[in-house]
Amino acid sequence: MTDHPTPPQPPAPGLEERLAAQQAQIDALSAELEETNRGVLALYAELDVQAQALAQANELKSRFLAYMSHEFRTPIASILSISRLLLDQVDGPLAPEQTLQVGLIRDTALEFSSMVDDLLDLAKVEAGRVTIAPAWFDMVQLFAALRGMFKPVLTNPDVTLAFEPPPEGLTLFSDDKKLAQILRNYISNALKFTQRGEVRVSVRRDGDHRVTFLVSDTGIGIPPELQGALFEDFSQLETPLHHMVKGTGLGLALSKKLALLLGGQVGVHSTPGEGSTFHVTLPLRWPPEGAA
Repeated sequence: MTDHPTPPQPPAPGLEERLAAQQAQIDALSAELEETNRGVLALYAELDVQAQALAQANELKSRFLAYMSHEFRTPIASILSISRLLLDQVDGPLAPEQTLQVGLIRDTALEFSSMVDDLLDLAKVEAGRVTIAPAWFDMVQLFAALRGMFKPVLTNPDVTLAFEPPPEGLTLFSDDKKLAQILRNYISNALKFTQRGEVRVSVRRDGDHRVTFLVSDTGIGIPPELQGALFEDFSQLETPLHHMVKGTGLGLALSKKLALLLGGQVGVHSTPGEGSTFHVTLPLRWPPEGAA
C-alpha cells in the first residue's frame, strides 16, 4: 500500500491575526528600545560635556588660587619685614601707641599669610600636585616639634597645651610634614576657641595596622547639627566667639584632603559647652594595603 504525504493543515482560525499582533508588539518594543538607547547615549554625551566643563572650571579655579597666592606673598613679606624693623626700633624709638598699632599690622599680616598658605596648599591638593614623601619617624620627635612650634603663641595663661607621651616604640611610615600640618590645624583651632582649660594632644594604636591622633580641648564645643560641615571648604560656625576669631575656614578642609592622601580619615566628637576632640586616623605604613 502506497503512503501518501499528509496535506498541510490550514492554520487555526485567528492564528495569523495573533501572530501579526505579536509581531507588531515586538516591532513597537524594538522601536521604543531603540529610542531609549538613543536617549541614553545623548544623556551620556551631555554628562560627558558637563564633566569636562566641571573639570576645566576646577582647573581654572586651582590655577587662579595658586596664582593669586603667589602674587600675595611678596607684599605680605614686605609688610612683615617693615613691621619687624619698626618693632625692633632700628630707626628710633616708637611711642607706646605706635608700638601697639605696628603690632596690629604685623598680626594682621601674619593672619593674611596663613590664609594665603592655606589657599595655595588647597589649590595644590585639588590640582593633584601634592606628592607624598614617606619615611619612618617616631611620635616623640613629632610631638617635640609641635610643642616648640606653639610655645611662642601660648599667650593665654588660662589655657595649657599638653602632649601625652606616645606608646613606647610607636613609629610611623608616612609623610611627617603632612601629618604635622593636620595636627597644627587641629591645635591652632583648639587654642583659638578654648578660653579656659587645656588643649591635649595624644596618639593611640587603632588595631594592628592603624594609629589615631587626637586633639582634645575644653572649649566652647560644637552643636551636632553643625559638625557635618566642619571639614568643608570655607566652613565657619555662626557663634559669637567664632565671629571674634578670624579665620578662613580652610584649615579643616585642607586637613581632610591631606588625610585622604595619606590613606586616612578625619572626624570630630564634640559637646556644646564641654569641648571637642578632633581626630585623624592613618595607616601605620603608607600606602595602606589595597591602595592603588
